[in-house]
This record gives sequence, structure tokens and C-alpha cells, in this order.
Amino acid sequence: MSEARTELTKPTEPVQSAPLPAPTGRSGADGRHLVAVLALPGFPPFELGIPSRVFGSAVDEHGADLYEVVVCTADGGPVTSDSGFAIQPAAGPEALAAADTVIIPPTHAMPELALGGPLPPEVAAAIAGIRPGTRLVSICSGSYVLAAAGLLDGRPATTHWNLAPEFRRAFPRVLVDEEVLFVDDGDILTSAGVSAGVDLCLHLVRRDHGAAITNRAARMCVVPPWRDGGQAQYIDRPVPEPTVATTTATRAWALERLAEPIALAELAAHARMSLRTFTRRFRDEVGMTPVQWLTAQRLEIARQLLESSDLPVDLVAHRAGFGSANSLRQHMRAALGVSPIAYRRTFHPHGPAAEAEAAASASPAPVAT
Repeated sequence: MSEARTELTKPTEPVQSAPLPAPTGRSGADGRHLVAVLALPGFPPFELGIPSRVFGSAVDEHGADLYEVVVCTADGGPVTSDSGFAIQPAAGPEALAAADTVIIPPTHAMPELALGGPLPPEVAAAIAGIRPGTRLVSICSGSYVLAAAGLLDGRPATTHWNLAPEFRRAFPRVLVDEEVLFVDDGDILTSAGVSAGVDLCLHLVRRDHGAAITNRAARMCVVPPWRDGGQAQYIDRPVPEPTVATTTATRAWALERLAEPIALAELAAHARMSLRTFTRRFRDEVGMTPVQWLTAQRLEIARQLLESSDLPVDLVAHRAGFGSANSLRQHMRAALGVSPIAYRRTFHPHGPAAEAEAAASASPAPVAT
């Protein structure tokens, strides 16, 4: 398949997100969540190492590892990277069959997949042996492997933006969105190129264990725990003149005022641009509209408050800039598939607010007399 251009970073608006379930089964050593990383011929070393680095940095409050990461191959034999050296994996396809999460990094040695061709028999057999309900993840062109196995048919997915036209031709039944850095479709998650794999792995840690553990893991990896923007920032476009204004200062200004109502006209005025120019330039720089970006930032604040504080949902909504609990509820359901109370139960289950809200929601409604 065509080799993707290396991107320099900047992740995504949360994602196209599904409900946030509790962590999946524990089948690794000492009950840890077992992550199997499938090394395919022609793998890029950086992408292959992302899961071990990110999940290996996720520890609980006592410093105990939360994940066990195993690198495997489809037949248990050595494979050669696209950099010319070979590795001998720790395991074979049996690791895929035992895993809670399977991650497929890209390969540059299966050009037939770019034409919609079949998987090599040993790879197809290894993937067929994965248990139903296992969480499946691809990094960059690893999405070709999932698509060739028929696992992405009719589902949203992403891949490197430079591969999107080719990917659509090869797998027309996949709903490709090349403007996001990753897509979370519940049990199957796909990411864009290179550094977006870091974002997706951190997203999985957050989905499993919440913000505090993810923030610690991100600090250990010296990367931000969550970044805004999408792949649209990296798609080839004419470079603007150095004198052209950007929206960077306006975004920083808005971040300090998220608890207040912010109109699009105010943002454009701060940037000293017309509405049309500001909106176009904002989308080019960030990969989403100003309204989408504001909502994403406010959701991030709300999630942090729900996870780390015992503030009532009304006050969380106010501090995050949603104005009312009902508005926060609607936005969280649209973006994450869960209510604020359900989210708090998952990521802050022992807080007084969570307990009170749970009791209130479980109480029978008063009978009218």
C-alpha cells in the first residue's frame, strides 16, 4: 500500500464516540488487562512501540501496572521491520486469542491490501481466532487489516489522511472520516497516522480508568493527555503568507472564558477577522468549527470535574460553560453516549456526589395524592 507521510502531530476533537463502558475483562498476569500487539511484516518500529510505552505507563495509585502488553506475530515467528531489522516476538497467535484488547499497527509490506485484496492466510487465521467481544484497535494503516477481515464494513473508521482516497476505493463499505485523529466505535477503534496512535492509546486508558491515571501516564510519556484538532490540520494546502493572522491567540483567550457565554461574533472580533474568514481559518488550523471546538473544550472541563470533584451536576454544567444541567446532559449524551451521572458513576464511583445522585435516581417518584 502507499506509504503514509509522517505527520507532526496534533490530535483530535474527542472522536466519534460510543458509550464509555467499564474496563473489559482481565485475563493477563495478576488480573491485568491483556493487550496483544500484532507485529506484521514491514511494521514501522515507532508505531509498534506505542502501546507498550503508553499502557506500560498506566499504573494505579499504588504504582501497580494496570495492563500487560505482549507483542506477537501471526505465526509466532520473527518479522522484519520497514527499517531493516527483525524482531523475535514473545508470543504467537495464542496471545490474540487470550487478549482483552488487540492492537494492529501499520504494515508497509502488504501492497495487495491497498487494492482490496485478501489477508495472508496466517494473518486471516490469527484474526479469526480472536475471541468475540475483544476490543480491536488499529494504528494508521493497520485499519487496512481490519477492513480486509471485514470487521469495518458499515462502521465509521479513520486512517492516515493521505491514504483515505485509496482506502475508500479498496473498502467502499467502510465509513471513512480522514479529518479526525481517531474514531471510537465502541468495540473497534481506529487512529490516523503515527502520533495519533499515542492519542488513541491514551484515550483507551482514560476510557478504562479515568483522567487521573491517564494524566500520570501522559506525563511519564511527556505528551499531552488530550489534544484538540483533527487531521484536517495536516492535509496538504497552500501555505499562507507569514503576514496572515491566525486564530491561536483567540483560542487562548476563549479557553480562559469557557464558563461564560462566547458568541461566534465575539471570537471573530477578537481575532479581528470577518465571521466568514475567521470560521474558514479556524477550521483550517484546528480541523473543526469554532462551535465544535468550544463544545469539546467545555466537555473536557465537565469530564474532569465529574471525575475529580463532588460538585453537583448543575454546578459542573455552570463551571464548564453549558449553563444548565440539561444542556450538559444533552451534549454528553451526543458526544459520549452517557449522562453526567452515569459518567461520574464510572470514573468517580465513591464520591459523595455520585452516591447521592445514584440514590436520588434510584428513589421512586412521589405518588400524587
